[in-house]
Amino acid sequence: MALLERVATLVRANLNDLVDKAEDPEKMIKQVILDMQNQLLQVKTQVAISIADQHVLEKKLKENQESEQQWQRRAEMAVDRQDDALARVALERSMGYQSMTQSYRQQVEDQKTQVENLKTALLKLQQKLDEAQSKSDMLIAQHRRSRALGKATDAGMAVGDGSKAAAFDRMKHKVQHTEAAAQAKAELVADDVEGRFAAMEKDREIDRLLSELKSRRQNV
Repeated sequence: MALLERVATLVRANLNDLVDKAEDPEKMIKQVILDMQNQLLQVKTQVAISIADQHVLEKKLKENQESEQQWQRRAEMAVDRQDDALARVALERSMGYQSMTQSYRQQVEDQKTQVENLKTALLKLQQKLDEAQSKSDMLIAQHRRSRALGKATDAGMAVGDGSKAAAFDRMKHKVQHTEAAAQAKAELVADDVEGRFAAMEKDREIDRLLSELKSRRQNV
């Protein structure tokens, strides 16, 4: 039965594998759930039809059994009246119903098997649908985390690209060189100021010493 084959395919489907292989996992999950819901409805409908067919076959079986027994009793009645010709006709009719009874009995057994298979498929598909519905949010969230991690990794690789890293190093060295040159100029300016003050103090000391010398010479 094609319906059971489709159901079996859905039941065997691994949700994680479907998500991993799908270009759009969120869309895939929603589609899988929709497919399961549609198949579930079809299986429920088929189960109901098969059960109804089983009841019809069981009714036919019972009717044929009753007809077989009825013609068997008529054959016995004819024998009791010593009417062999009528008894033979009754036995022939009884045998016909007996053959039909065997056929209907086999059909009832086959129908019961089909109903049980459909019920089993329905149960498995319902369990798979419940699993898909309960896992859908988790799988979607997992996919989104994986996608975000992939983007972060790509960004990290882009930053770590050799040419960009080399350009960054060159800019870093240039800034360091500029800072060093500015510091050297500042130090030169500072050194020049210190020297001027030192020269002024030296001149003042010389003036003092000269004044003292003159004073001492005048007193001699």
